Amino acid sequence: MKNKLYDIITKGKADAKKAFAVLIDPDKINEQSLTQTIDIAVKSKVDYFFVGGSLVVTDTLDNVVASIKKQCNIPVILFPGSPDQITPKADALLYLSLISGRNAELLIGQHVISAPFVKKSGLEIISVGYMLIDGGTPTTVSYISNSNPIPANKNDIALCTAMAGEMLGQKLIYMDAGSGAQKAIPTEMIAKVSAHIQIPLVVGGGITTPEKAKQNCIAGADIIVVGNAVEKDPALIQAIAEAIHSLN
Repeated sequence: MKNKLYDIITKGKADAKKAFAVLIDPDKINEQSLTQTIDIAVKSKVDYFFVGGSLVVTDTLDNVVASIKKQCNIPVILFPGSPDQITPKADALLYLSLISGRNAELLIGQHVISAPFVKKSGLEIISVGYMLIDGGTPTTVSYISNSNPIPANKNDIALCTAMAGEMLGQKLIYMDAGSGAQKAIPTEMIAKVSAHIQIPLVVGGGITTPEKAKQNCIAGADIIVVGNAVEKDPALIQAIAEAIHSLN
């Protein structure tokens, strides 16, 4: 199975290079705003586009991915909220297992259902230990997943969960406060988790300023994901990209 993008991600970690992924929710973007976002992302040297959402109630996923691929060379990685959010037009798929929760459907159940289609898609599959962290407000993903997030002050639970995910064979750990989180994940928790795993660490949710993105990278995040903030203000893309890449 091909692993081109994962090799790039792991090499980036080995070289201590921090990366920035812009998250695009197909439900929250139109053609004009997508083109604007792509233009800014290219100029800002964004590393990845993550595409997906907790619901995706429209049928625009294929078109959004196709538009990104047509307009730029930034890799497109699917960040699906359900097995329906898959298109072979992307470059890779984050195959998420919700290791912070106890909902068996999102630990393995949905994967069993989607496995034949996922394998047939030809996408590069990147297995991910996905961890929800309390961001100060209920989020769509916590509601849909029927799962409680890890409390933001429970660093030991977070690091043990991440360690378990790595030992179970996950290729990435993704810590997420969720879209629209009031608070970003504490840097102390990021640092604790980062210090106890060898695989790349992705952090997202509640990151609304370049300073916060940079702090999270210094704490140990390898890839920073921002969606909600840049949906409201696409100009933030350049400032966040510069803050993250200034550490490289």
